[in-house]
Amino acid sequence: MRFRDFFRKKSSREIAKDRLKILLISDRVNCSPEMMEMIKTDIAKVISKYMKIDAKSMEIQIAKTGTKDRGKMPSLYANIPILDLNK
Repeated sequence: MRFRDFFRKKSSREIAKDRLKILLISDRVNCSPEMMEMIKTDIAKVISKYMKIDAKSMEIQIAKTGTKDRGKMPSLYANIPILDLNK
């Protein structure tokens, strides 16, 4: 992904694709879309206390990852655009 791609507006196709990904991921880990939105909102609130972020462009996902020792466990991944480190 190029740096300038962060600033371009997503097409409705890309937005629909992102929403479908979130729905599929939430279904795989038994987490409702409403719960995913609540998690996203809470994470944005906490991080916003320390730095300025673009909460509208924030993406979170839950995936099942694992190691030989632990087996497959859900993991939370977040992509949070930081606008300014100094709040």
